Amino acid sequence: MSNADLFTPLRLGAIELPNRVIMAPMTRSRAGEGNVVTPLTAEYYAQRASAGLIITEATQVSDTAQGYPNTPGIHTDAQTLAWRAVAEAVHAEGGRIAAQLWHVGRISHPVFQPGGALPVAPSAIAAQGELYTGDGMKPFPTPRALETNEIPGLVKAFADAAKRAVFDAGLDGVEIHGANGYLIDQFLRDRSNKRTDRYGGSVENRARFLLEIVDAVTTAVGANRVGVRLSPTGTFNDMADSDPLALYSHVVQALNPFGLAFLHVIEGQPGHHMAPPEGAPHVAAELRRLYKGPFIINGGYTKEQAEAAITAGAADAVSFGEPFISNPDLPERFRAGAELTPPDRSTYYGGDAKGYTDYPALETVDA
Repeated sequence: MSNADLFTPLRLGAIELPNRVIMAPMTRSRAGEGNVVTPLTAEYYAQRASAGLIITEATQVSDTAQGYPNTPGIHTDAQTLAWRAVAEAVHAEGGRIAAQLWHVGRISHPVFQPGGALPVAPSAIAAQGELYTGDGMKPFPTPRALETNEIPGLVKAFADAAKRAVFDAGLDGVEIHGANGYLIDQFLRDRSNKRTDRYGGSVENRARFLLEIVDAVTTAVGANRVGVRLSPTGTFNDMADSDPLALYSHVVQALNPFGLAFLHVIEGQPGHHMAPPEGAPHVAAELRRLYKGPFIINGGYTKEQAEAAITAGAADAVSFGEPFISNPDLPERFRAGAELTPPDRSTYYGGDAKGYTDYPALETVDA
């Protein structure tokens, strides 16, 4: 049991949080030409600066990492400079912000790839389903399996992106996106990883790519500014593993020695779209027991469920996604017991200020 609640300050590595209401990363597809974030993005995040920590939308680490229209990168100088303006806007409002670093792997299409090439993945296995390309829905293509000698370049891309985020753009830290069926997750889970080299087969081999990235990124910017996000039982993007408890128990114990700022685990509440499939094990509680550092959970929590999780010691903080879209001052609303504004789902992806920066704060609503 813990005496803490959602409003008890918390230290995540080098980052001091005034509360434990974390803004979860959410793709909004509003980057401009060259996948550069815009002044509107700076306004959006600055409006949400009362979050204990903002984790940005997933951000590409290289030109092969993109899988959706208008998602931002942090691998060119123009992209990095634009993120600096975002960090400055958030800091001016007293907030803290970390960049989520991703590579989508097979969850892409030649339309997003340099020279129209195939997306890369651990194995040449297509995800079931379709993706939105900006030119309508298209089936996922069969990706190209990465050569063993290409992997160090991808590891370096994560480290270089982290350096850009922390040292050049001035963000407070980074989160390595190892969840939701993207490239790192594709290496971790045996449904998508059928490799026969040192990156496939055993749990230890499948975890190697993630751990090499963590090693490179923590060496680049300091472990106290690095978090990792995992979704051990998530099925999004056609993901599954034959033994998630064994896999993620190994992963979490292998992360312990790094002394990361946090571990961020997605495991939905019953009925939530990120809940484990029926009959599948819930593993978050065991990962909490095994992990020695600050532990953030996510998965459709209400304020009351989040408070209960923190009080019970199930997590140190809780991240909220959709509620932050339409309630920019979510911590204050929680504190005041105010009603939450429901989000307009039709404005989630793409577009301009509508459904992005035009949701009012509480005092404006009451006025």
